[in-house]
Amino acid sequence: MANQLLEAISISRPIIQAPMAGGITTAELVASVSEAGGLGMIGAGYLDGESTRHQIQKVKAGTNKPFGINLFVPTPYKIEIDLIEKAQEALEPFQKKLDTSVVNEFTSYEQTLETFYEQVNVVIEEKVPVCSFTFGIPAPDVILSMKQKGIYTIGTATTLAEALAVEESGMDAVVMQGSEAGGHRGNFLADVEQSMIGLMALIPQTVDQVKIPVIAAGGIMDRRGIKAAQCLGAQAAQLGTAFLTCKESGANEIHKQAILQMQQEDRTTLTRAFSGKSARGIENDFIRDMREVEWELPDFPIQNTLTKSVRSAAAQNNDKEAMSLWCGQNPNAAEPITVWELMHKLVDEA
Repeated sequence: MANQLLEAISISRPIIQAPMAGGITTAELVASVSEAGGLGMIGAGYLDGESTRHQIQKVKAGTNKPFGINLFVPTPYKIEIDLIEKAQEALEPFQKKLDTSVVNEFTSYEQTLETFYEQVNVVIEEKVPVCSFTFGIPAPDVILSMKQKGIYTIGTATTLAEALAVEESGMDAVVMQGSEAGGHRGNFLADVEQSMIGLMALIPQTVDQVKIPVIAAGGIMDRRGIKAAQCLGAQAAQLGTAFLTCKESGANEIHKQAILQMQQEDRTTLTRAFSGKSARGIENDFIRDMREVEWELPDFPIQNTLTKSVRSAAAQNNDKEAMSLWCGQNPNAAEPITVWELMHKLVDEA
């Protein structure tokens, strides 16, 4: 059966490296995945227009193969002082412990939207072959302008309804994010509980209802996972945690080691304490201590701004108990190897 997706984006392997934002997807990581026949993806969710262009150009310097970029679709939010004060109070013990200060400057929704459109323009000007979106569906003019320039567009969904909305928007493919996935949930129509559908249940019902290619994401770490997703109708698999522990990844070494050293008693959990949006990571003191108030905290990206100094100070102090250690539900298969070695295993292992 011809693979519509692979032909459209000119890659030889049904493997996409998840676009993990926050510095994990270095130019070296992205270029290495693309050089090995997969699709490397820049996680540009926290970048501004200028930084986005710089990252794209660095990837271009490392490969002439197709690669992609991911943008966060801004969701309207308000700067609510009472919620901010409550969050600051909850964060105070961690700030004292790590000797860091409170953040009092926040980006408005209008500024966030402006930055998003700057990024869109950069992606078009730099002629990035593939652009995916998370946290929603961009305005029709964004999708149209990219498609007119030959850019392949991909949406992110966690339910069948969201997948149908992505298809209706005119995007070319959809990433189906199962509940096993590490990092932030990509839900935008469903609430968090409704979006927690396991990948093996999510793929077939989506494939049966949409005509665009489906990409499977969530807990896939090896060739078995890729094959299982393909058997259920997905045309490619998107892997995050497997690439996060690679040598080319920009993840903090404490983060990598936390994944590599996970024991049976360790677990991943969902939390919105770090960013104001539900995300899956390794449970630690910060998540446990904030659990009672996490649903009273400001929405993303306000809470993400509030915790930035704590997360940064924790990383500098090698304190994994206050870091956001994003991780999928299959960490025991993670290895500290190069991208080339991982791609070889994903493609050639029995």
